Amino acid sequence: MAAPAEQIARLRLIRSETFGPVTYFQLLARFGTAQAALDAIPDLAARGGGRAPRLASVAEAEREIEQVARLGATHLFVGQGLYPQLLAELDAPPPALIVKGNLGLLDRRAVAIVGARNASAAACRFARQLAHNLGGAGFAIVSGLARGVDSAAHDGALDSGTIAVIAGGIDIVYPPENEARQQAIAARGLLVAEQPPGVEPRARHFPYRNRIIAGLALGTVVVEAAPRSGSLITARCATEYGREVMAVPGSPLDPRAQGCNLLIREGATLVQNAEDVIEAVSPLFTRAVRQGAHEYVASPSPADIDEAARRAIFDLLGPTPVQLDEIIRQSASPPATVHTVLLELELAGRLERHAGGRVSLA
Repeated sequence: MAAPAEQIARLRLIRSETFGPVTYFQLLARFGTAQAALDAIPDLAARGGGRAPRLASVAEAEREIEQVARLGATHLFVGQGLYPQLLAELDAPPPALIVKGNLGLLDRRAVAIVGARNASAAACRFARQLAHNLGGAGFAIVSGLARGVDSAAHDGALDSGTIAVIAGGIDIVYPPENEARQQAIAARGLLVAEQPPGVEPRARHFPYRNRIIAGLALGTVVVEAAPRSGSLITARCATEYGREVMAVPGSPLDPRAQGCNLLIREGATLVQNAEDVIEAVSPLFTRAVRQGAHEYVASPSPADIDEAARRAIFDLLGPTPVQLDEIIRQSASPPATVHTVLLELELAGRLERHAGGRVSLA
């Protein structure tokens, strides 16, 4: 069965060069449909003073959809009913996910359990038991299918329900020794990937994976973590999303406990068992799911923007990243106008977006 035209158009936007979630949602808000956005990109890039980026073709999008279907997986797009609500409320959620397994787990309350790849035997045993107990209490357990704590958490919740977020394509096994575990989760739990099939995980993919782990869960438990580990990135994402951050204390003599002890010192909830975790996340059970900031207000037509306003906005930019709010304040232009001008520059390859809502000239 052929995929709907709008699904193909959305996938083309997502897979096109240089586009991130912010650009994707701004284009949809401005033009209403992905196809209308695709048609408008050459003109927007020209107004930004550059050439339009290469857009993914219809054939490329169709091939990906067919390949995903052959793998027994499916795409979930933001705005679809099956897309997880907690993830959709982020400021810039992944525009599309590729999922394989029990989609019903996305409707269940979830807790993330993450930790060190070189975890101690005690930490792995604790993570496995914690996941088992939380699963018995009705929670889905989310983790990243890495060695150590992640693998132990998945094992503990395999019978009750676990969600594995992977950094590469849905068909790529990483690390290699987790092949049987990944197959078991696909059959009995749920695999989630943001990258298209066939993509080998790279270092830059793991922070994106970590934001999905934190975004799917009411709270994140860190079992063991070094001070500069990916687990602390997940915890930081959870804090930014207004979710609960919990940590298991450890010996100050063990470097693998330093990250957890640091989190606790900075205000994370100290947990020692499943009851502590349930108590920590229970205030979030009844909170309303907010609409994410990706529900952008439609921007003005580029033709309606005064050239003097466009120049004033451009002159405020430089190689040093600056907060978007500062550009709006100093330009004295409506936020929608600033967003449109920045979108033109980005599509022209003249603007880079950075973490924390900052932008700079490329």
